[in-house]
Amino acid sequence: MSFGTYLYGDGDIEINAGRRTLTVEVVNTGDRAVQVGSHYHFFEVNPALRFDRDRTLGTHLNIPAGTSVRIEPGGTREVELCEYGGTGRLVGFSGLLNGSTVSHPARIEAFRKAYADGFQGAEGDDRGAGQDGNDDGQDSGKKKGAN
Repeated sequence: MSFGTYLYGDGDIEINAGRRTLTVEVVNTGDRAVQVGSHYHFFEVNPALRFDRDRTLGTHLNIPAGTSVRIEPGGTREVELCEYGGTGRLVGFSGLLNGSTVSHPARIEAFRKAYADGFQGAEGDDRGAGQDGNDDGQDSGKKKGAN
């Protein structure tokens, strides 16, 4: 054996074993192809991609690390996603979710940001927040931004 030689074990390696998976249909409503990497928080992918964002919060593509999926303009593709491991705290990406995937206030704020930033599949989604912006599911009659 020489220096730098790779030794592989017998059998297949199962990626993301034991994690919840789901399949979603994605439509590229934009005019350019979109490529999504293996570990990118799928909820926060390109705003021109239309899919049920609610189902995808806290998930990434269920594909080998370092690979990606490409969706052509006007194209539709079914993708398999899986939950992130660890504590469920996600920070960065498109800046929509900066906190826990299980925190109700963090989830509501992520949907508010997605809606405000024009992300397809998040239209009208306040996820339990009243129109007044309070997390009580009620509308005080005030418009957002009104004093």
